Amino acid sequence: MTPVATFAQWVEGARPRTLPNAVAPVLAGTGAAAWLGGAVWWKALLALLVSLALIIGVNYANDYSDGIRGTDDVRSGPLRLVGSKVASPRAVLTAAIISLLVGAGAGLALAIVSQPWLIAVGAACIAGAWLYTGGSTPYGYRGLGEVAVFVFFGLVAVLGTQYTQALQVDWVGLAAAVATGSLSSAVLVANNLRDIPTDAETGKITLAVRLGDARTRVLYQVLVVTAFVLTLVLMLATPWCAAGLLAAPLALRAASPVRRGLGGRELIPVLRDTGLTMLVWSVAVAAALTFG
Repeated sequence: MTPVATFAQWVEGARPRTLPNAVAPVLAGTGAAAWLGGAVWWKALLALLVSLALIIGVNYANDYSDGIRGTDDVRSGPLRLVGSKVASPRAVLTAAIISLLVGAGAGLALAIVSQPWLIAVGAACIAGAWLYTGGSTPYGYRGLGEVAVFVFFGLVAVLGTQYTQALQVDWVGLAAAVATGSLSSAVLVANNLRDIPTDAETGKITLAVRLGDARTRVLYQVLVVTAFVLTLVLMLATPWCAAGLLAAPLALRAASPVRRGLGGRELIPVLRDTGLTMLVWSVAVAAALTFG
């Protein structure tokens, strides 16, 4: 019998805890565009659709690729559709392709009304989404996942959002992009920290596996601190960017299990709280840049 996942399982398979990684860069980029006097609400919505579709697509693609490789057969994290055998590989692959096509369509529309050369950037994002764990030599198995997240959901997403609206980028957008990319990468670092034992056993050589447990915990904290150091830098643009520090209590809560040496399922709240930190930070900074 072909497995048929429930709606709730499909939602969980899309990994809603990672959605702040898609929302935050669009908020930060729109705030940076507003700082230049160029915010365009409908372009921001298009950028948000692109970002959400891509992250859901990459999550389903990751589920599919890891599932057929057997990487998810033993797992301490949230549900994986293929690995848990609640959905067929074909169904999950179809969901991934549909999501990526939605992102490609919205991205194409955004590029046409902004700058056509952005189509090439969109194509690189689609390729990056699939090749993370797909293909014969996935870069996510070579310790490059965090780098890709920093580039695509930090630099590209924030500066791309700023550019499509204001048709230029500046140091404010760059600072916001690095801060967002750091927090977004921290989410993946926490995820891979939790999975070090199972990933090492199945041959998935993530950056966490390469660094080891202790150094991965240090990396996570450095990434989070970087975002708040850049918040202070953004205060040079407007003191109202200090509002980004409102996310600091969430960051401290997120980092607590990492600092205390917890592992396995006890690290799952770190993903949620790091994502919430990024979301609150981006809302506060975007508002500061828009109204400051």
